[in-house]
Amino acid sequence: MIIDSHFHYDERMMTADVLIRKMADAGVARAALIACMNDPLPVTPHAAVWLLQRLLSRRPLRGLGKILSAHFTDDGITILGKNYAIYPDPDNGPVFALARKNPDAFCGWIFVNPRGKNDPVREIEKWKTSPGFVGIKAHPFWHRYPPAELVSAAEQAVRLDKPLLIHLGFGDHGNFIDLVDRVPGLKLILAHAAFPCYSDSWKLIRARPTVFVDLSAVAYVGEKIMKDVVAYLGAERCFFGTDGPYGPLAEDGYYDYSYIKKRIERLFPDERIRRMILGENFARVAGL
Repeated sequence: MIIDSHFHYDERMMTADVLIRKMADAGVARAALIACMNDPLPVTPHAAVWLLQRLLSRRPLRGLGKILSAHFTDDGITILGKNYAIYPDPDNGPVFALARKNPDAFCGWIFVNPRGKNDPVREIEKWKTSPGFVGIKAHPFWHRYPPAELVSAAEQAVRLDKPLLIHLGFGDHGNFIDLVDRVPGLKLILAHAAFPCYSDSWKLIRARPTVFVDLSAVAYVGEKIMKDVVAYLGAERCFFGTDGPYGPLAEDGYYDYSYIKKRIERLFPDERIRRMILGENFARVAGL
């Protein structure tokens, strides 16, 4: 079974019906949905994607990459000169409503934010019995906090035997080791091949077998990064994800849902490796 471990559900950008059609066309059996946390975003120009990845992949240039990717305002983020709101309390309701309606096609992450109004533990308690619950999601980068503030949510993840998926930021917002050390047994997934520090983070997690990465997001994960992380950590530590509906567009004007899957199939001709990355690994860790 091919499973997309990382898809942002936003009806304004892609309706459920279109998503189901796109998944069928791409040969993806199931998608793990994430609640919407921001206004619809524009497609990032290819040149900007190319530049960002190269800056972030080189430690001496990473500060320039931070400038390119982190223009925050009081209520959002500025991209290509326009401000887009970031929601402090993403609504998990639509995710689990769709998972209930289409249990064979969808499962869902519980999105939490320790800096929001909704208490993370109460939010987990509210949704943990929902059909299709696969884990807990958090975004220290855009919600602006150090991962250690997720200790209570991480402890819940361990009790429920589910993973915690986080999108790291820069500086203190990227210090995930403190969280891992304080919550033994945590199954932690670092989104986008451990953006923004990539190989520096891979070195920290290589000896920590319960820390994984997903390979989602064309803007953050190029072909070289994808090949390097699989070679360094091993295919069993890497998960397929799209980060849709953000990314390149297909001819129909919607997100090109097959783009990352085709890349994985092309870069990793070994059938066993493809099978692990495209579904087996995530199914095992999430208990699907």
